[in-house]
Amino acid sequence: MLNIIGGRKKRLKLEVPISGVRPTSSKKRESIFSILENIAFKKNEDAYKNKYYIDLFAGSGSLGLEAISRGVKFCYFYEKNNNVVSILEKNCLKVCDKKRFQIVNHDINTHSFQEINYQISVVFIDPPYKFSFFKKILDNLLKNKFVTNNTIFIIESKIDNVINYSPSIKIFDERKYGKTKITFLNKNTI
Repeated sequence: MLNIIGGRKKRLKLEVPISGVRPTSSKKRESIFSILENIAFKKNEDAYKNKYYIDLFAGSGSLGLEAISRGVKFCYFYEKNNNVVSILEKNCLKVCDKKRFQIVNHDINTHSFQEINYQISVVFIDPPYKFSFFKKILDNLLKNKFVTNNTIFIIESKIDNVINYSPSIKIFDERKYGKTKITFLNKNTI
């Protein structure tokens, strides 16, 4: 079991699939959301109110559901494993009603994201550690109008994983936790 660590559903237990996922730890989630709140504070904005998020490689949904618990208006969850999707849906319904999320059961390597109708504030990308197609996914996301200059991409990867990024985005923060690296990126507007 995994707990929501903040917001109105704090301490709520989420189910975690037996295999096929690597949930983001409480420590890493706390750091991610602290950084997002700090960014919003510096802009004199709310990090969550009326915001739309994406959780790619959603697994149990811990990142997107943490965001909803903290006040995000809506989250799109992308997960291709059918066995994991059923647990993801149970977790979503524990945290919020169906009006606050959509689960998309597709392979995001080939997906066009046509179901997204809102500007996205944050995109969580937390694939299996062996994943290596970050540039392809980022390029695919960047060609959509829902990505703005303010959209933040957050990638969780193995610490020694070298990730090639498109020149149209830039890293603005990176943190290391044991064997994991959390990278924060946004559009390069220079």
